[in-house]
Amino acid sequence: MSIETIQKPTTSTIRKTAPRYRVLLHNDDFNSMEFVVQVLMKIVPSLTQPQAVNIMMEAHSNGIALVIICALEPAEFYCENLNNHGLTSTIEPDE
Repeated sequence: MSIETIQKPTTSTIRKTAPRYRVLLHNDDFNSMEFVVQVLMKIVPSLTQPQAVNIMMEAHSNGIALVIICALEPAEFYCENLNNHGLTSTIEPDE
């Protein structure tokens, strides 16, 4: 009677990182700068007031600004809520 060694097949798990998305704020001529800053801070709680001011100024100066990079579901949430508050926002894949 012989004892056999049973070997388990080795498997390696490679974790793919979830795709990231860029939430973009577009400039508009309708909302006041103060309002845009307040909405940004309300919708994206991780933003500080100086960060929100910088995002607003970048959109004002360049026509578009990056708000946050995150997973698809929060990106859609942020974009939809910014739009619901009268701002123009879009999302795109982060390459």
